[in-house]
Amino acid sequence: MKSTGIIRGVDHLGRLVIPKEIRTRLNIQDDVDSFEIFMEGNSVILRKYEPTCVFCGNANGVISFNGKNVCQKCIRELSQKL
Repeated sequence: MKSTGIIRGVDHLGRLVIPKEIRTRLNIQDDVDSFEIFMEGNSVILRKYEPTCVFCGNANGVISFNGKNVCQKCIRELSQKL
């Protein structure tokens, strides 16, 4: 993991501001993108959320169906089994 040298505090509501330089570099759009939050030991890890297929974990060509994310490949495979 590479340090950015940037230190930010947490406000009274528990919010943390991600610096503009980092948001720009990761192509994070305000009010559009979401994050997944992980814990590893004493570390908190933020990762830009990308919906993945519930069957194969693929993030390409994913659509939501009845609240579940499914990729085009798995949709084709499922339709052949019907």
